[in-house]
Amino acid sequence: MKRVIVLLVALAMVSVSAFAQSQTLIDAAQKEGQLTVIALPHDWVNYGEMISSFSAKYKIKVNELNPDGSSAEEIEAIKANKGNKGPQAPDVIDVGLKFGPEAVKAGLLAPYKVSTWASIPDSVKDKDGYWYGDYYGALAFEVNTDIIKNVPRDWADLLKPEYKGKFALAGDPRISNQAFMTVLAASLANGGSVEDLEPGLQFFANMNKVGNLVPLIAVAGTLASGETPITIEWDYNALANRDKLAGNPSIEVVVPASGVVAGVYIQAISAYAPHPNAAKLWMEYIYSDEGQLLWLKGYGHPIRFNDMAKRNVVPAALAAKLPPSSAYAKAVFPTLDQQIAAGKAVAEGWDDIVGADIQKK
Repeated sequence: MKRVIVLLVALAMVSVSAFAQSQTLIDAAQKEGQLTVIALPHDWVNYGEMISSFSAKYKIKVNELNPDGSSAEEIEAIKANKGNKGPQAPDVIDVGLKFGPEAVKAGLLAPYKVSTWASIPDSVKDKDGYWYGDYYGALAFEVNTDIIKNVPRDWADLLKPEYKGKFALAGDPRISNQAFMTVLAASLANGGSVEDLEPGLQFFANMNKVGNLVPLIAVAGTLASGETPITIEWDYNALANRDKLAGNPSIEVVVPASGVVAGVYIQAISAYAPHPNAAKLWMEYIYSDEGQLLWLKGYGHPIRFNDMAKRNVVPAALAAKLPPSSAYAKAVFPTLDQQIAAGKAVAEGWDDIVGADIQKK
């Protein structure tokens, strides 16, 4: 009995300690009074609501820099403001995966492990906490169902004669990240691997041979007009298009039954952050269930989605707008090195194996 009491007291002390540390961080962040973010458009994975909710919850002003900036510009902003504690120095960044390791090598990031660290997949985080995945898009079929009545459900379906002249990629795979990742996904679905892209290239060679592959880059306009009624792109773009078109035409978004590939963006704190505690509190917020669900509301799949789905904390109404959660359970997250190698393999093999010159309209 005495040991049980001691254990309960110890657990209580841990709980109080954890809460005290959290309140200490909140107090320190509120004393700083501001968080500076960069390159976060309000309509990108619901960042508008994310920013306003954080500011209202913690009474901290959010200074927004260059909302339409690129990942490279975010990195350059840290470099340019190393000695600057003013409003032009970003505290945090949200960038493409390949920029994380590069920024670590350049000494631009500060390590910090959020309290939900364990539920972030190891494959999409730096082991020392310098950067970690925040949300991802899984490649999905986007289909104009006013034209396509029999919606494809898996990669093999795309070779059916009924889809002749109906499919187009959402980019040139020789230069587009989204498009070469599509070839990678096709490889996984056809006996290849992240390192073996030939099955994916051969799949598209077969599509081209039977006339199903249209050599145009699919965009919202060509999808809606019926010129390219089937394409593949990140699900959050496809789902946003579905909402934007509002039934004119009707769009169905399908995560294929096999070959599910995810592309990740990452978060990091600047090593020169003027507001380091506000930066840490921002990370705690966006990696909490509350923050992750705000991204999900904007169709960006939060990096902790599988953990939250397992614990049944994803609201039914929100989940109903998405493909079933089981569709994402097998998503593969190619590493940085794997992405670089895959991009090179596709760029070198596309012309010889596939022979389709993908062009903008």
